[in-house]
Amino acid sequence: MNPLVSIVLPTRNGGDRLRAALDSIAEQETPFAWEIVAVDSGSTDGTIAALRGSGATILAVPPEAFNHGTTRNEALAHARGELAVLLVQDAVPVGTRWLSSLVAPLLDDVAVAGAFARQQPWPDASRLTSHYLSRWVACAPVAETRAPLTPAQLDALCPAERHRTCAFDNVCSCIRMSVWRRHPFRHVAIAEDLQWAKEVLTAGYRLAYVPSAAVWHSHERSVRYELQRTYRVHQQLQALFGLATVPTLPALLRAVCTTVPTHWRLAAAEPRGRARAAVRGTGLAVALPLGQYLGARSARDGREWLRTTGV
Repeated sequence: MNPLVSIVLPTRNGGDRLRAALDSIAEQETPFAWEIVAVDSGSTDGTIAALRGSGATILAVPPEAFNHGTTRNEALAHARGELAVLLVQDAVPVGTRWLSSLVAPLLDDVAVAGAFARQQPWPDASRLTSHYLSRWVACAPVAETRAPLTPAQLDALCPAERHRTCAFDNVCSCIRMSVWRRHPFRHVAIAEDLQWAKEVLTAGYRLAYVPSAAVWHSHERSVRYELQRTYRVHQQLQALFGLATVPTLPALLRAVCTTVPTHWRLAAAEPRGRARAAVRGTGLAVALPLGQYLGARSARDGREWLRTTGV
């Protein structure tokens, strides 16, 4: 019998977090069958052995060929389920009902094309990391389902509301395979989930947010990485929604001046390592607004203002 759900995992040197995710998946209590389809891009740390131990189907893609959209499409093409759960390798499901909760909206309503889960910062996450995650819709405590809307209705919204309406997150999501076959992910550097959400909402489908399905997921990334990632994300936000959160150089200066004190307050609240947190926070207070400004400007100008690697 084919499984009802295929859990799709892009992997590369997943380490302990991946093993914890696989252990949690194995403990799920479901009335249906599921499988794991992994697409690995050059792991050398035991990730392949861990995937084999979980019974996963393992595909391979060269590291230089990895793309957030098309690599997921490649894995999805091998999925046998009617539904596909997209999970990143360092997102660890919380509890034994995570999977049942996540797929429930799609089983209850055939008009729901996708659902996404709540993200909880790791208990040892920094105050700064927890602060920024709490501002994302995938951290909200209240469930919601978004109705379809026409392209004209979407265009009538302000850019920030367009973004919020189309919010979707492949850190942990579930999509209907019949919809994906008509609307596959696009070949984009990042934010393939937002582009897909915009496409399916304007094609007449619903999207659901399911906070009862939760994963542990947060990062303590370097200042350089956050600059590059923010730049790429805000290229997409400008292109998809016309959203420029830091549109001008004066706005950039104001953003840095207001962000530095906030980051210092968060660093001062750390139980230990306050000096290091203050240094990192100061760097991010510049990097995050700068990435937003340069990313939106790049999309408007049609040229690259920042070279990025490994985002």
